[in-house]
Amino acid sequence: MADTGKREVCEDADETCKPTAAKRPKCGAENQPDCDGGGECANVLSGFKVKSVLRVSTRDKTIFIHGTVEDQEAVVILEKTPMRQDNLAEIFQKSRLKRTTKNDIYSIYQLQPPAHLNEIKTTVICPATQKHVKKYLSQEMFLVEETGEDYLSTTLPYIESQSFSVQWVYNILEKKAEADRIVFEDPDPDTGFVLLPDFKWDQKQLDDLYLTAFVHQRNIKSLRDLTSDHLPLLRNISKKGKESIQKQYCMPACKVRVYLHYQPSYYHLHVHFTSLNYGLERAHLLTDVIMNLEADPQYYQNRTITYTLRADDNLLLRFRDAGRC
Repeated sequence: MADTGKREVCEDADETCKPTAAKRPKCGAENQPDCDGGGECANVLSGFKVKSVLRVSTRDKTIFIHGTVEDQEAVVILEKTPMRQDNLAEIFQKSRLKRTTKNDIYSIYQLQPPAHLNEIKTTVICPATQKHVKKYLSQEMFLVEETGEDYLSTTLPYIESQSFSVQWVYNILEKKAEADRIVFEDPDPDTGFVLLPDFKWDQKQLDDLYLTAFVHQRNIKSLRDLTSDHLPLLRNISKKGKESIQKQYCMPACKVRVYLHYQPSYYHLHVHFTSLNYGLERAHLLTDVIMNLEADPQYYQNRTITYTLRADDNLLLRFRDAGRC
C-alpha cells in the first residue's frame, strides 16, 4: 500500500548512507558522522550497481532504481527538484542554450543551468528489503470495496500477520531521530502529536507545503480504529496543526488541506497537512472524519471504504481468496 515518496519509510523508512572517516562505509552503518545541514558527503553512490529500474514517473519527474551498494540491496529514488523564483535571474543569465526546434514564433531549447541549480533530490534506502523493492515497482491497480466485515475478516488479520515496522515513527516520537525537524509538539499522551515536514517537501516553496502529524498514542493503526472516543485527539490535531503552520509558514488554514489516507502506507495513525496542490487519492478529509464520528461513534467500523491495491499486494490476494475481488 504505497505512497509515492512518502516519507518512504518503515517500509517507508528513508535511511541515507553517510561516510566514515576511516573507510568506505557499508550503507546503513549506525556510526557514520552526520553530513546533513549543507555539508558535502562522500559519494556513497559511486559504487552503486543498477539491477533494474522499478518505475519512472514522467509526471513527477522521478525514477526508482533497484541495485546494490557495497553488496547490500538498495533502492535509490532520483527526483528533479522544483524551480524557485529567486533563482530565475541566474538561470537566464548563466545557462547554456541549444535550440532543437523553431517554427514561426515558437522555439524549443535544451537549457543547461549552472550545476548548483540543477540538483536532483536523492533518497537512498539501504539496506533495502523485498518490501521496499515491491513498494516502488510499477504495478497494475485494482479497486477494492472493503466493508466493515471485510476489515475484520481479511484486512486486520493480514495487517497482524505482517511485519510492518513503525520503529522509525517511535524514534521521532521519542526524539531519537529528526528532533531538529519538529515544527510543533503537543506532548499529551492521549491528544498529543508531533508535527514535522514530510520529506516530499523541500521547505522552499509554500506551493508544495507538506507536513505530517504523528499521534503519541500507539494503539491506533488507521482510520478504521477511530471512534467518537478519539474526537478530542482529532480536533486537537486539526486546531493546533493549522495554528502551527500559520505561525511557522504564514499559511492560512483556508489554504491547507488536512486528511488521512486509507489504506495508509504504514500502520501508526498520522495526519497529512498539505497545500491545495496535492491530489486526494485515498484521502479522507479530517473535517469529514470528525463530523462522521460526531454523527455515528462507530462510523468507520461499519462503513464501506473503497481504495486501490497494486497487483502484487498480498492484501489483494486475500480479498481474491475471500471472493471479494
